[in-house]
Amino acid sequence: MDKIIQITSGKGPLECQWVVAKVLKVFLEDAKNNHIDYEIIHRENGDENLTLKSVTILLKSKMVNEFLKNWLGSICWTGKSTFRKLHKRTNWFIGIFELEEERKVSFNEKDIRFQTARSQGSGGQNVNKVNTAVRATYLPTGHSVFVQDSRSQLENKKISISRLKEKVLEQNIIMIQKRLQDTWNNHLQVQRGNPIRTFSGTDFKKNHQEKSFKKQRDQLKKELKNYNNDLN
Repeated sequence: MDKIIQITSGKGPLECQWVVAKVLKVFLEDAKNNHIDYEIIHRENGDENLTLKSVTILLKSKMVNEFLKNWLGSICWTGKSTFRKLHKRTNWFIGIFELEEERKVSFNEKDIRFQTARSQGSGGQNVNKVNTAVRATYLPTGHSVFVQDSRSQLENKKISISRLKEKVLEQNIIMIQKRLQDTWNNHLQVQRGNPIRTFSGTDFKKNHQEKSFKKQRDQLKKELKNYNNDLN
């Protein structure tokens, strides 16, 4: 299974770009340890050396969904700015998002179904008495064109192929535009608070995270005990 994810600083400052570069290293190490194949397919360098505004990665593995459960969302780094020593802010957030993979539609003339018909003039009158008009349908997408530009059926077929190809190209362009829009939205959606992972210090140590529900269970038991005491 293939997944495309993006690690982005959003519209965050230089510190967030530094965090993206650090998180990328940890992320790839974790992917390698979990036998996840990866390929960096795009990166946007940051405003300083060793920083990144965003990076897009292709992941390949049957276990990729399970792996991403511990990564998708906001990532927080806690520490003093390495660029502005007197800056009071200590929590810096970036985001990791999954990009919807849009499959480009290939074009193969063998997948076209042709139907012929008589060309029609204004008012439904016949322009000629032979089937020179062509309706061409591209079966993989359902796109269809009707061509009666020429009195030659062969010429109309050539024109219909060209127009169908343009339609498929337009669909691919729309897909690319959607991907770009999704990418831009990700830059805007980095949220502060409730991070899925937190790191700290210039050595970028991962903070301990409580993975069990022991604390919640103990709290619920305490509340239940108090509730029972109130009833008695």
